[in-house]
Amino acid sequence: MKTKVLLVLAAILWLSFSNIAEAQKGIRVGYIDMDYILENVPEYNEASADLETKVQKWKVEIEAELKEVEQMRKDLNNERVLLTKELIEEREEDIFFKEKEILEYQQKRFGPNGDLFIQKRRLVQPVQDQVFVAVQEVAKNKKYDFIFDKSADLVMLYSADRYDISDQILLRINRASKRRQVSSKKEKKALERAEKRNVEQEKEVTDRDRATSKKQSEREQLLAERKAARDSIRAAKKKEYEERRAKLLAAQKRKKDSIKALKEQLKNDTPSDNNDGETNDNDDN
Repeated sequence: MKTKVLLVLAAILWLSFSNIAEAQKGIRVGYIDMDYILENVPEYNEASADLETKVQKWKVEIEAELKEVEQMRKDLNNERVLLTKELIEEREEDIFFKEKEILEYQQKRFGPNGDLFIQKRRLVQPVQDQVFVAVQEVAKNKKYDFIFDKSADLVMLYSADRYDISDQILLRINRASKRRQVSSKKEKKALERAEKRNVEQEKEVTDRDRATSKKQSEREQLLAERKAARDSIRAAKKKEYEERRAKLLAAQKRKKDSIKALKEQLKNDTPSDNNDGETNDNDDN
């Protein structure tokens, strides 16, 4: 009897799983990686870099305050034997309040509801909104039944790459951003052509543009290095010419000074006409 019951239950379970599997054949599931999308949105990266600059500034401020407290402790320990009990207690109280201020500042900047948390949320929110809109469009156009976020709390033990639609979402976000920046008919036409490309075609174009940009950058670097080498050679030749010219001018000046000095000497050594006349008169007398 028990065996028959078990067989019946097994049959029911098998039929149930078969029906579920059959129903799921038409279900389309996709997922996105929010972290990957954020890393490739230029506006987010720029704002994130600005926020990181602020964070480093806050950390430097806290480090400076902590060093000041440490110095206050050292000074107190060194001067303790010279201070009265009342002065020691007063200094310790100052240190206590200073540490309390630092802790409050840390909570203000880095606490659960601090500036860092608030600004990160403000930073991510616009991109999340764009992702949500793009997900709705992709799900509708591609007829997805479920789309998950790989980087959220949902645990994915396995996910095949073919179900990853992150590049499709990123493509739509970038195109929406470019639409806002279009200002001429030429740019509009170029954008319309670009929007007809799918993810794979867009990736090929992007890779090609990157390769072209890399070659251009390498060429510009090579030209800059050649120019620097030419400029260095020219500077060396100019310096050598100026040194030779300076030596030549110095030699000419020494020669002129020598001739001038010799003339002065000859002039001083030669008797004047008046002296000659006086000598002749004396001889006649």
